Amino acid sequence: MDPLLIDVPERIETERLLLRCPQPGDGPVLNAAVRDSLAELRPWMPWAQVEPPLDESETYCRRMHARFGLREDLPMLIFARDGAAGEGALLGACGMHRIDWNVPRFEIGYWRRSGHGVKGVIGEAVHALNRLAFDRLGAQRVEIRMDAGNARSARVAERAGFTFEGLLRQDSRAPGGELRDTRVYSRVRGVEEVDVA
Repeated sequence: MDPLLIDVPERIETERLLLRCPQPGDGPVLNAAVRDSLAELRPWMPWAQVEPPLDESETYCRRMHARFGLREDLPMLIFARDGAAGEGALLGACGMHRIDWNVPRFEIGYWRRSGHGVKGVIGEAVHALNRLAFDRLGAQRVEIRMDAGNARSARVAERAGFTFEGLLRQDSRAPGGELRDTRVYSRVRGVEEVDVA
C-alpha cells in the first residue's frame, strides 16, 4: 500500500500528555523549549549545538508537518494535557523516524525539555508511539537507538520493554566529532509488542 494512503493520527492523547504533529505557527514554542534544553541536549543531539533562530524553528515545524503528511517521518510535539485535552506546556518532542514501510519498521526518537521533568513523560510518550506502531501501523519492528553513554535514554528504552540487541561500535560521530558507539534496542511483533506498565 502507498504510505500516503495510511491513516496516521496527527494527535494522540494519553493519561497526562497530548502528542501531536508539528503545525505552522509552532516555531516560537518549540524554539523556547530547545533554548531551555540546550545544555542537556548538547552532548547527544547534533542539532542542539547552538541556539536556533526563531525562523529556523518555524521552518522546522513546517517541514516536519509536510514530511508527516508525506509519511516520510512521523514527528510529534509532547504537550502536557490541560483540562479537557487542551494543550499545556510543551514538554519535549518524539516521533517515529527512519521508517521502512515495506517491513514496516520504525525508530522512536525523543527528547525532554529541561525544567519540565514531569516523571515518566518520555516513557509515556514512547508507550503511545509503540502502541501506534504495532496496533495501527502494522509494525514488525520498532527500534530505539542512543549514544552508548546516554544512560537516561537507555533506561527509557528498558522501562518501555525494549530488548537490548547490541552495541554498534564506532558507527557514527558524536556532536563533538569523536567516534561514538550506539546502543540498539528493539521490540518485534509476536515477541514484545504488548505494552508493558
